[in-house]
Amino acid sequence: MGFKKLMASIGAGGASVETVLTEPNVVPGGVVQGEVRIQGGSVEQQIEGLSVGFQAQVEVEGQDTEYKQNIEFNKQRLGGAFEVQPGAVHAVPFSLEVPWEAPITMFMGRHLTGMHIGVVTELEIARAVDSGDLDPVNVHPLPAQQAVLDAFGGLGFRFKSADMERGHIRGTRQRLPFYQEIEFFAPEQYRGLNAVELSFVADHREMDVVLEMDKKPGLFNEGGDSYRAFQVDLANFQQTDWTAYLNQWLSEVGGKRNWF
Repeated sequence: MGFKKLMASIGAGGASVETVLTEPNVVPGGVVQGEVRIQGGSVEQQIEGLSVGFQAQVEVEGQDTEYKQNIEFNKQRLGGAFEVQPGAVHAVPFSLEVPWEAPITMFMGRHLTGMHIGVVTELEIARAVDSGDLDPVNVHPLPAQQAVLDAFGGLGFRFKSADMERGHIRGTRQRLPFYQEIEFFAPEQYRGLNAVELSFVADHREMDVVLEMDKKPGLFNEGGDSYRAFQVDLANFQQTDWTAYLNQWLSEVGGKRNWF
């Protein structure tokens, strides 16, 4: 649990704040609970506002350039203005809903490299907003997402990388301004594929599963990407053999190398 200190105003004697999460392990559609503790400094201060929200570090692609950007979402204001007396402690509890589209940060019990998402706190004093460091949260897959991931593992796909990208996946139920891609190396049986990128876009009932398949080039073609998408019912996903289902789709695209 990271400790973060926000100076309330320029100079010494300002208030400090610590955000403590009750449980950092969550799933999409769940709730992060915690408490913001504000410690008064050496002088009385007027707190004009306090808020918490999620923050994700995403990749942004521009013209001939790539850079990372912190994007806040599901921001929630905690009450109105109040005064902090010297040395006094104010504890403000909060419950923050985790979006169903929240990117997965945990896979097979390990943190996915490159996934930076957590709760960020903003304290407003004297018309200034001071932001603290991220309190990381661990977003575990929904059961339906885990079933799809297990199917990829059962077919011999190996995890390559994961990232979050600003933008929208056309034709999905996406509402957040970014999406996650989980990339796998393709096994030998799919000779026509280099890799497959997987994206989940969920709501409280269903999720869109989007596959971007990187096809190997042949003698007279340059390869390229092929896209497939399907929907999964979060309540009835167990009725489908996902290993067989995915194998059928992947074999159609990458079961053999297209030399011509």
